[in-house]
This record gives sequence, structure tokens and C-alpha cells, in this order.
Amino acid sequence: MDVRIFETAEETANALAAHVAAAIRRKPDLVLGLPTGRSPVAAYDGLQRLHARGEVDFSRVRTFNLDEFAGLDAAHPGSFRRFMDEHLFQGVNVDPSRIGFLNGVAADLDAECARYEAAIDAAGGIDLQLLGLGANGHVGFNEPGEALTARTHRVQLHDTTRRDNAALFGGEVARVPREALSMGMATILNAAAVVLVASGERKAACVRAMIQGPLTTRLPASFLQTHRNVTVFLDRPAAARLT
Repeated sequence: MDVRIFETAEETANALAAHVAAAIRRKPDLVLGLPTGRSPVAAYDGLQRLHARGEVDFSRVRTFNLDEFAGLDAAHPGSFRRFMDEHLFQGVNVDPSRIGFLNGVAADLDAECARYEAAIDAAGGIDLQLLGLGANGHVGFNEPGEALTARTHRVQLHDTTRRDNAALFGGEVARVPREALSMGMATILNAAAVVLVASGERKAACVRAMIQGPLTTRLPASFLQTHRNVTVFLDRPAAARLT
């Protein structure tokens, strides 16, 4: 892994935004995989600023988001689609027809997962996959367990993950859905390049295990060690336990 450490979370986010913008300038029709959560928000703000200054053009970019809660439609305040509209899509010139998203209220969720996987394949696969890092080592909604699911699938969320997403639901964990749809680990690892961002001391132990620990399904992010092109953006607190 190419590990890049910055003094502050703000510097980390600005560097990530610049990295993504440079990738789009090199390939204007980039297929871009996107995460939600707190980690990428500042980088999304940075991309909006770069777009406003005319430094990045999203008009030909194709996007696919990592995951969505089951049972929530795109207009629900807690949905990841609503999150992306508010934090990125409304601030750049992305073509709505080129936004790929899982439908959490599809009549058949398993069929929806298969549809999404086929859509990614039809787009030629993901060129650049952005990731955050869950406190328990999950990426997307690929939770720790005895085994990992390769392709887009339904998943039962761990209590830790539901707590981490409670802010989207007024801080009430009980309102966070218990099930979600997520790209699988193989879908993520099939991307041509992967970029992960993590900030804060709370992520330090997980960051060390991801980079310097063994491959284990108990820490899904550790499988990024098997990818040939991974860049990790960390602030100093998140990198504190690296040796």
C-alpha cells in the first residue's frame, strides 16, 4: 500500500480531493466508486470547491455508490442517496443518468443486487474506488465475520455499524435499519485503483491492523493488502499506531 500521512484531517481531505480531481482530468469518463459516512465528507466538500473553480468536470464521470440501507427510498433523510445528493452530487455537474445507486426499496432485494453488479460490469468496472474505514474494519457494509461475500449482496448490520450511522437518524440507533445492500469485497477489489481515507485516533488500531496485520475476514479492510494499487490517506492521529 502507498500510505500517505498528513498532519490534520483537513489536509488529508484536501489531498484526497486533489487526487480524485487529477484522476478525472486524466480520464474524463472515469467510473468512480463512492462511499458515504463521515470520513469522505470533507473531501467531497473539497471536490465541490475544485469544481466551482473550474478545476474538475464531472459531466462524463460515471458513479456507483458502495451501499444503501434496505427499506429506505432515495428521498428518506437517512438514505445514502440523500446523503450523496447533499454532500456531493448537488455541488458538481454530474449527470443524474450516470449516477449508479442501489435501490433500498426494490421489490426483490436479491434481484436488485444482481442488477447492480451487472450495471457495474456493463460500465467496464470501476476505475477508482474510494473507501472509508468502519470502526470494526468494515468497508462498504462488508461486516466482519467467518466469511465475506464476493459480490453485491444483502447484509445484516452489526450493532457497532448501526451506532456509527445513528447520526443520520437523529442519533437514535433504534431507527437505523438492521439490513443493507452492499458491494461485495470482490467487487471492490476488482477496481483498477482503490483509495481509502481514515482520520482520528479512534481509527488508529483498525488502520494498523488493516495495513500491518494478517489477512482476516474478521477485518474485511485487511483484504486491501491483496490489491496491486491501493493508496491510503491518513491524518496523524489515525496513523499513530503504525510502526
